[in-house]
Amino acid sequence: MFPEFEVVPAVDMQDGQVVQLVGGERGTEKTYGDPVEAAERWVAAGARTLHLVDLDGAFEGERENADAIDAVLDAVGDDVDVQLGGGIRTADDAVSLLDRGVDRVILGTAAVENPDIVADISESHPESVLVSLDAKDGEVVVSGWTEGTGLDPAEAAQRYEELGAGGVLFTDVDVEGQLEGVRTDPVRRLVEAVDIPVVASGGVATVDDVVALDDAGAAAVVVGSALYEGAFTLESAMAAVE
Repeated sequence: MFPEFEVVPAVDMQDGQVVQLVGGERGTEKTYGDPVEAAERWVAAGARTLHLVDLDGAFEGERENADAIDAVLDAVGDDVDVQLGGGIRTADDAVSLLDRGVDRVILGTAAVENPDIVADISESHPESVLVSLDAKDGEVVVSGWTEGTGLDPAEAAQRYEELGAGGVLFTDVDVEGQLEGVRTDPVRRLVEAVDIPVVASGGVATVDDVVALDDAGAAAVVVGSALYEGAFTLESAMAAVE
């Protein structure tokens, strides 16, 4: 998983459309059109991995954008790795998606509520689980970033590594979608806590932010708003970390 640092475009879906939220808050979304068109655009620009999220699934607890996700998989699934999150609540759900062609499943709420799900999935599909640790005010939050858990991100990451997680997706919710820059200290703390890859997300506004996360030890960075708003191109970001 991520043998070299990658810039991973986000394709977050709500009501079948690509959207970006500010700070994870519903009602703040800006819409960017058809998911397949977005995915094909990023693949054409050189993306090696796509980050798909069913936002409705994350909030409601069950997958709501399955048709849009299937369309993306049919369009680009053989050309890039695909990691998918949002509304995946059981091991059976995860395994069916992996068998469908998803390369990695992202588990947030399900992993917090039932940590053993990570081990269950990893037993048959090693290194296929990316545990999502979304942090607000230094605390892991779940259910679409609406509920606190009392968990410390670094301690939680160590626990999931022991259970067989292939990597950790760390989203800094406090800066997510705001295009005001990243905070590297929380990322560096996670990187130092575990030996599995840490994928950073949240706040990326410039190519310098991408470079800073690379320097902090992240294995990859997920970028959404900055790419959709044209703050920089995927090509320029990838060139900066080669």
